[in-house]
Amino acid sequence: MEYIVSAVGLKKSFGSKKAVAGIDLAVAQGETFGLLGANGAGKSTTVECLVGVKEPDEGQVLLMGKRPRAQRKTLFEHVGVQFQESRYQDKVKVDELCRMTACLYRQPADYRALLHSFGLDEKRSSFIEDLSGGQKQRLFVALALIPDPRLVFLDELTTGLDVKTRREVWGYLEAMKDQGVTIFLTSHYLDEVERLCDRIAIIRNGRIVFTGTVDEARESCGTADLEQAYLHYAEQGSKEAQ
Repeated sequence: MEYIVSAVGLKKSFGSKKAVAGIDLAVAQGETFGLLGANGAGKSTTVECLVGVKEPDEGQVLLMGKRPRAQRKTLFEHVGVQFQESRYQDKVKVDELCRMTACLYRQPADYRALLHSFGLDEKRSSFIEDLSGGQKQRLFVALALIPDPRLVFLDELTTGLDVKTRREVWGYLEAMKDQGVTIFLTSHYLDEVERLCDRIAIIRNGRIVFTGTVDEARESCGTADLEQAYLHYAEQGSKEAQ
C-alpha cells in the first residue's frame, strides 16, 4: 500500500508542555483520514508539523515520500492546506485573492471552476469581509484546491457552520475524493467523521490512542454509538489523572 502521509515518533513541545508526544500515523493514497481529539489534545500542532509549518523536535514526517520542510518547494505544487485560523485581508475581493493564489503555482486549477463548484460564482466581486461564515469556509477550501493538489489538509473545516452549509461542504469533499484527492481532516463533528472518513485516529494528551475505522472504534468499546467510543478514548486520560 502506498502511504501519501507518514509520521514516525513525531514530538513537539512548547516549553514544558508536550503538545505532540510521539505520534505514529500513516495515510493511504486516496483515503479520507480524520484526526479527532478534545481541544488542546494536539490536533492542530500535529497538522502544522505534518505540513512543515512547525518543525518537530523529534521524529520523521514524509508527504508523498518527501520531507515537508526540506523539500517544501517540490511539495508546494501538490499539497493544499486550510488552517483552522485562516486569515485574509478583509478588503481583498474574492476574485483578486484567487488570482493571486493561482499565480503562485505553475499549473494551477481553474479557480473560476472551483468557485462555481463551491457556489461562489456570484461572490467573485465581493470583499472577503462581506462573505458569510459559510461562504468564507467554502472559499478557504477552494483556495486550498487551487494548487490542484494530490493531498489536502483541512483543519476544523466546518466549525461554526450551520447544518445546511456543513452538508454542502461534505458533498464537495466527497466529490474531491472521487477525483482521487487524499484528504486529511480534523473535526469535532462525529456525524461528519462517520460520513466522510475511511479511517480515524483519536489523539489524547499528544498521543494517538486509537487508529482504525469508525466501525472498529465502536466494536473495540462494545458500543454502536461512535460518541461513546470517542469519549472512551478521548477522555480516558482525564479520568486517570483524577
